[in-house]
Amino acid sequence: MELKMFILVLGLLVGSLMPLGGAASSPDTGTGHGGSHGNKDPGDAKNGNGTTYSKKPFPVLSFDYEHVQLPFEISLWVLLASLMKLGFHLIPRVSSIVPESCLLIVVGLLVGGLIKLVGEDPPVLESKIFFFYLLPPIILDAGYFMPIRQFTENLGTILMFAVVGTLWNSFFVGGLLYGVCQLEGHKLAYVDLLSCLLFGSIISAVDPVAVLAVFEEIHINELLHILVFGESLLNDAVTVVLYHLFEEYSSVGSITVTDVFLGIVCFLVVSLGGIVVGAIYGILAAFTSRFTSHTRVIEPLFVFVYSYMAYLSAEVFHLSGIMA
Repeated sequence: MELKMFILVLGLLVGSLMPLGGAASSPDTGTGHGGSHGNKDPGDAKNGNGTTYSKKPFPVLSFDYEHVQLPFEISLWVLLASLMKLGFHLIPRVSSIVPESCLLIVVGLLVGGLIKLVGEDPPVLESKIFFFYLLPPIILDAGYFMPIRQFTENLGTILMFAVVGTLWNSFFVGGLLYGVCQLEGHKLAYVDLLSCLLFGSIISAVDPVAVLAVFEEIHINELLHILVFGESLLNDAVTVVLYHLFEEYSSVGSITVTDVFLGIVCFLVVSLGGIVVGAIYGILAAFTSRFTSHTRVIEPLFVFVYSYMAYLSAEVFHLSGIMA
């Protein structure tokens, strides 16, 4: 019985394949020109449309720079920046001539010049790439190595500089710019106050990277260092809230007392909410690290991932990822 079933299945398979074989052999047998195929080049073949194409040699070596252009240029920039930083510390004379941050700017100019020299389009740094991929590691490095004791002891002064100072800078620059626009002869009277305040909120946050680098090199007073460092770390959250507030106010057009009150509440929610999100992920990281005594190699991964998740989780709710 099994043999009969096997023969039956085999017959069905052969019968289903016979039309395919006949159709494949019909060009040689039905046209009467089968002898002409023997004179063709072995490298020639026909596709389904009847056109002839030649077989190309196997590409042993090829050049495709566009395939790796973006990661190659980014890696080249990081490599040159690392070499410059290494040479900056190995050659003490360089530090007395030019600051480290200026040296890195020169590296960026050199890489951009080389890209333009070879005729390629340089990669464009989009805001999403900066805020989601470059800024979190920078903030993590600043927060992880921050002297906690000096920071907490001078928290009131730091908040005074970060909050009150940033608000003063924003409104002073915006108001002064609005006053200049209203002068006759400048033809800028159409610029409204909210647009000027929006511009003031953008440039009010000072990020003293070069100043802090110089402070570390000359080993300045710890109090002055922590005040400048803490203010530069916290004023970003104030600036983000101010920018979004003035952006919303500009789209609305008219501002009421309720809008101002909601703006103050929004500032508190964004700042304190970011701190709460960061505290939650900090507790989770501390709890997870209790079970990594036998796998120390993944502890740095937990530190990075928890910090990055805190930043992204705060951004989901439009809270301060920097504070988180």
